This record gives sequence, C-alpha cells and structure tokens, in this order.
Amino acid sequence: MSELTIYTLDWVPEGPRGFVRDLRLRWACEEAGLDYAVATVPFDDRQTNHLDRQPFGQVPYLDDGGVQMFESGACLLHLARKSEVLMPCDPQGEAEALEWTISALNSVEMVSVPWWFLKMSQGPDNGLADWVGSRLAHVEQVLGEREWLAAGRFTVADLLMADVLRIPDIRGFGNRPATEAYVARVTDRPAFRKAHADQLAHFEAADAVRAK
Repeated sequence: MSELTIYTLDWVPEGPRGFVRDLRLRWACEEAGLDYAVATVPFDDRQTNHLDRQPFGQVPYLDDGGVQMFESGACLLHLARKSEVLMPCDPQGEAEALEWTISALNSVEMVSVPWWFLKMSQGPDNGLADWVGSRLAHVEQVLGEREWLAAGRFTVADLLMADVLRIPDIRGFGNRPATEAYVARVTDRPAFRKAHADQLAHFEAADAVRAK
C-alpha cells in the first residue's frame, strides 16, 4: 500500500471537473512513477470540515507517510524532489525549474484567476484584462523561443505552468500560437491524460453515490 495519499473532494459539480487541483498531484505522481492512493473530504461543508488539516478548507492535501502538507505548489515541489523526471539534479537545472514553478503561481496564476472571476461578473474586459494580457504575452515570447521552460526538458515547472494555462478562458485569450502549442504538447503526455481521466472517473462515480 502506498504511503502517498492525495486528498480531494468526494464530489464536485460538472463545471470544475478536470480542473480540481488534486489533478496536479496525481499528474506529478504519474510522471514520476510514484504509487499513490486517493482519499476524500466531503464536498458539503467543505470550507470548514477539515480545517485541522487545511486552514483554508481547500484541496488538495497530501500525506506522505506522515509528512502532511497543503497547497498544490508546495505539494508539487515535495513530490518533484522524489524524482529527477520532475526536478533536475544539477544546480542550474534545479534553479530554473524552481523559478518557473514559482512564476507559474505568482506571476501568472495570481493574475489569471482574479481576472477569470471578474470575467464571470464583469465580462472579459474588466480591470485586470490588460494585466493578464501582459503576463500572457511575456509567457508567449518565452515559449516562442524554447520547447520547455527549464533545463531543456519537461520538469515540474511545465506541469504547473501548463495546468495554469490550460484553463479554457486563458487558452482563448488573444492569439498566442506558441502557448497553445505548448499546452497541447504538455497535456498530450500520457501521465496527464491518465491523471485527468482518473479524476473525471472519481467524480463521475460519486454522482451515483450522491444520488442515493
């Protein structure tokens, strides 16, 4: 039995399926060949029913043989250190993977997620549209010059950046051919396809249980 356990919700509506962030951890484990189990917390009362493990009531949550942690970015870096597939061993490669992993969270997702929320209430040309456009343009320029973000190969940085960029509204933001080719290439990896299918199956199986 695996010591790695990824916690996600027992069910979510159809909209978020395929995008709940336990997918990032599933994907990392699949890439690295790490055995893992999936456990759940109830969707109902999710913001308060596991505050002892996650102070914001969110998923994912990771238990690695008693090492317990939250936040998908932190969990990804923890998993990445278990395999050179995700984290290069040489200092320069590791530094590049680390900086691009953090930039996916701090420089791109920090802007794209608030823009997406405002888009739902105010439309796409909200107050953050220029900001997100600028950040995505910078990423487009980088991806126009290289196949991978760090170390000349796929790393955890690509896993996280592609997951941030694959949101449909972000993929549809402007004409960014290099970014689109990058997202398509990374999400065509067998590890992503398996992790994605497994998450969808997890929530689909929960439909029948919830309907009883």
